[in-house]
Amino acid sequence: MVPCQPEAAWARNGKHQSYMVSMSSSALSVRAIGTNPTPIWGMSTTERLRRIAKAQKLRFRDKGEGPALLVAASHVFEPAWLKFMVDKPGQVLTLGGEKVIAHVAQDAGAGFPEGLTEIRAEDHRVFYNATLRKREEPVLEKLEPGTVRAIQRKTYFGAYKGVTDILTKYLWPEWALVLTRLAAWIGMTPNQVTAIGATLCVLATYLFWIGDYGWGMAAGLVFMVLDTVDGKLARCTITSSEWGNVFDHGIDLVHPPFWWWAWAVGLAHWGLAFTPVEFAVVMIAIVGGYVVQRLIEGAFIRRFNGIHIHIWEKIDSDFRLITARRNPNMVILFVATLAQRPDIGLIAVAVWTVLSCLFHAVRLVQALRRRKRGIKIRSWLIL
Repeated sequence: MVPCQPEAAWARNGKHQSYMVSMSSSALSVRAIGTNPTPIWGMSTTERLRRIAKAQKLRFRDKGEGPALLVAASHVFEPAWLKFMVDKPGQVLTLGGEKVIAHVAQDAGAGFPEGLTEIRAEDHRVFYNATLRKREEPVLEKLEPGTVRAIQRKTYFGAYKGVTDILTKYLWPEWALVLTRLAAWIGMTPNQVTAIGATLCVLATYLFWIGDYGWGMAAGLVFMVLDTVDGKLARCTITSSEWGNVFDHGIDLVHPPFWWWAWAVGLAHWGLAFTPVEFAVVMIAIVGGYVVQRLIEGAFIRRFNGIHIHIWEKIDSDFRLITARRNPNMVILFVATLAQRPDIGLIAVAVWTVLSCLFHAVRLVQALRRRKRGIKIRSWLIL
């Protein structure tokens, strides 16, 4: 796949096609065709379409006028499909022979017009999602009462990051799916979920400080799952916002060093307190290593056109599963606490943080050397 261009860019990959798409027409509007009484994620398909259009800065309207994307209310699809059709004038996306999204030059105010070139969704178009760092075939399904839960599950997993830590990728999904469904059903907003999680994050910090690691990890566990729920809820209900993104990621970025510091203080309640020198060395390794690793990630993004270091090559994506971030570190501390040695657990976290930092530093240097030799740095996820 080539980098995103002003027009849709695509390349063949065996029997599949991969696309990176971009908006190209501010004159386009969006209109729903028909109605659908079956809700999905607490809203009608028309309301969902309205939110997708707003997020993509397209005008949603009820009457026909000018160039438009006509969308069947009978179906549910992920936002990538609407972006894809922006660059397909005179064409219609179909599923099982049914028209789903059509790009027309002039909306006559009726249903789907005839004479459009058909694009079959069944032809396995695989998109690269830069936000979620993965290649995916976006969801496109006909919504009926009997398919609601299956479609919810598909759109939920479609909202999952492709490159993340081992707990988020393999342990949290089913728990978070239940909570995401519940939050959508009772009408909670993603920011409300984030606020509850933030409260638990502060509570966990206090519990670590007083050496109550069991309850602290319990509070931290719920917080970590909610940290997954808020993002999935935002994407599934199409309610992502700039403030929500800052709120969520700001907490994610700031709190880990406070957790590790509080954990070190709490060791005194176990009779395992570090000496002042030991405390300083461990904190410098953990907090310093955390900061340096984040700086390395930022430097990689700036120097290589927005590419995250974790998606450069497959080894980087694999290492992201276990790199010294909050969730893998908590696994280390959990195991050490079960063995009644939370002090050794924190020392292990310090060692792993330094090793992870060195790994990323080496990868940054390798990337810089390759670019110096004229080798273009690109993600292995982009074909």
